[in-house]
Amino acid sequence: MSFHLASPKLNAPAPSLAHPDGNAAAAPDTLSRTAPRPTTRVVRLFRCARLVLHLVQGVLTLMLVYPWTSPRHRRALKRRWARQLLAMLGFALEVRHADGAVLPPAGLVVANHVSWIDIYALNATSPVAFVSKAEVRQWPVIGWLAAHTDTIFLRRGSRGHAKVVNGEIESAMTAGAHVALFPEGTTTDGTHLLHFHGALLQPAVETGLPVIPIALSYHEADGRPSLAPAYAGDTTMGQCLGAILTRRRLIVRVQILPPLDTGPDSPCADRRTLARTARASIANALGFAVD
Repeated sequence: MSFHLASPKLNAPAPSLAHPDGNAAAAPDTLSRTAPRPTTRVVRLFRCARLVLHLVQGVLTLMLVYPWTSPRHRRALKRRWARQLLAMLGFALEVRHADGAVLPPAGLVVANHVSWIDIYALNATSPVAFVSKAEVRQWPVIGWLAAHTDTIFLRRGSRGHAKVVNGEIESAMTAGAHVALFPEGTTTDGTHLLHFHGALLQPAVETGLPVIPIALSYHEADGRPSLAPAYAGDTTMGQCLGAILTRRRLIVRVQILPPLDTGPDSPCADRRTLARTARASIANALGFAVD
């Protein structure tokens, strides 16, 4: 299981096409012209209750099971817990492998960042260790949970600490793990991509391990793009969760894209080129223009 929180929403544009409840407003034809029929209050309360119980189960598992089990079993528990969470919130997980792409045994996963649900969608696909802002570690309960689920903490604005974090990322990958980060550094509403920062991609260059781009997108039950899960701009966690709970069914689509070679003879042998190439790959998968 993973209790990692979404990255801070610094300078993130507000989801201009959505009301706080996640319904589309003056949206283009590609988005829902009319909001889907919302769930009843009873259904929303029931989902909240299940969510609380699921969180309690996760805490107990970390305390009573994690210390005594193998890394392989921990990954299985994390994946199952994430899948159960998605199902409780009404999400269907849809995993696609572009051009037959598969996850290599270890490497650096980079994805676009739309919602706090991103973390659970990735863990439900294949458990990973996440890079998170250091402040999360100090949060009551949540910080303890994050620290016990393979989270690597980063102090923003500290070049010296970034080198330490890069060392931790490198160690995790060379030990056979997938490490995931969101190189945009913040969330968007899912209708565009921000610049990809390359600093934390250096461990992939140093080790020669691949970078695996993953494109994340959210859709209504009929397949149209959905803004309901977006956790960007001035949207609060409560508003985001409320918008999700009003939907009878949502789809989170995880597109695994061909890994990028980082070897010395590769076109992506430096982190800036690697960041641009990963961004272009994700943009193409999402149907965005590559600028």
